[in-house]
Amino acid sequence: MTSLDTDTDDKAGVTIRCQDNASVGVTLCDRFRLDADCVHYAVELRAPGLTARVDEVVAWVRDGGLPAFLEGLAADYRGWEGERCRQTDDGDLKVSAVFRSGGHVGLTWTLRPWPRAAGGWSASATTWLEAGEQMTSLAADVRRFLAEEHG
Repeated sequence: MTSLDTDTDDKAGVTIRCQDNASVGVTLCDRFRLDADCVHYAVELRAPGLTARVDEVVAWVRDGGLPAFLEGLAADYRGWEGERCRQTDDGDLKVSAVFRSGGHVGLTWTLRPWPRAAGGWSASATTWLEAGEQMTSLAADVRRFLAEEHG
């Protein structure tokens, strides 16, 4: 399940909760824009025994990015073979998608800040959503989150 939330500081965010385990989730938040070419935002992962955050994931305006990737998954609600992936240009965020029988999509969100630095780290969490409505809603929420001007 997804939601486009507003927290107490009136900053919007998108929260994705795993339908199989509500304690597993991903939040896109703290969006800001330094110029017209890109949007910066934070990504937080939560799962039992795990909390991880990357503060400055960059979404470039020049391509469809994460919203277009999610829209493509939603359009293929009847399924596909194998894994589909989308990664930010700097490698801080990678989203991998698999389809399982019963019409569900597993999205594995991997954070890897400074991927080329020695001693770096990575963390992943997988959220399961319905292939149709929940994926369509997620794609729309992420598109709105990255496009809107806040505060």
